[in-house]
Amino acid sequence: MAQRPVVIGIDAGGTRTRAAVAWAAADGGPPMHAGVSGPGNALSVPLDVLTAHLREAIAAAAPPPLRPRVRAVVAGMAGCSALPGNAGNANAASALRAALEDLGIRPDVTAVSSDAEIALAGAPGAPCDGLVLIGGTGAVAARLAGGSTVATADGNGWLLGDSGSGFWIGRRAVRSALAALDGRGRPTLLTAPVLAHYLGENAAEAPTTPATAQDVRDRLVQAVHERPVLELASLAPLVARAAENGDRVAQRLLSGAAKRLVMTLDSLSPGPEDTLVTTGGLLGPGGVLLAPLKRRLAPRGLRPVPVPDGLAGAVALARRALARTG
Repeated sequence: MAQRPVVIGIDAGGTRTRAAVAWAAADGGPPMHAGVSGPGNALSVPLDVLTAHLREAIAAAAPPPLRPRVRAVVAGMAGCSALPGNAGNANAASALRAALEDLGIRPDVTAVSSDAEIALAGAPGAPCDGLVLIGGTGAVAARLAGGSTVATADGNGWLLGDSGSGFWIGRRAVRSALAALDGRGRPTLLTAPVLAHYLGENAAEAPTTPATAQDVRDRLVQAVHERPVLELASLAPLVARAAENGDRVAQRLLSGAAKRLVMTLDSLSPGPEDTLVTTGGLLGPGGVLLAPLKRRLAPRGLRPVPVPDGLAGAVALARRALARTG
């Protein structure tokens, strides 16, 4: 009796890489096993590290007895695009191929997609055309038709873009704390948690003299530069808590982030007839920017459909890809 085949779907973003194994049949139900590893942006993560993160996530999701039964693998990865000339596609394909070979997995179908494509594929009513707005560590908007990306906006990385993203919020949180410490900015509830995050709980108490303020600022700047750049994105929840507690600086940061995400979306000419899927830590279900985004879009007849991530979509695309092989 033939063993029941399985597929693997992968959602790799700026913060983490997730993999899931599911039955290959279109009605095979939700994933059975899942694995998580580190960042999976195909443009910003070094190739060897990207391969290691994919291998770790896949190994956790697919126990050795299941690996010979894997028939299709689809990875939706930040930094990839269906548009020609995207450098991330080659990195992603190479890393995925190496990770699968290391684990002895030899699928009939292997494909790399963008994170936007798997997000839309996992939305209610899929497969369908529409728009995807991702707000997580980075930020990007995409218009998809026929299952492929036809236009994107932003997604240019922390150095050149990702306006309104978790990184954008976190960097401005640190800037606000520094401005409060040297008197350029107004006092803010952000200062204490930012100092605690980078310097430890003992540093969270406000400095009492100009000299101690200078010392704290110097140590904060040094600590931020010594840590991974994208760690700044992890400050977004601290900003959300300060905003909930009435801090005007934090509230303006979140409002500004939502405004910039809408500007990114607007460059793709959204209309009320468009399906709009949102995902990422900021725009998925319960995301801190979902409510302000909805308020900004409601007068225009746009109603975001938040999805937790693209993992279900990656599984769906793997199933469809395998079905097309007959």
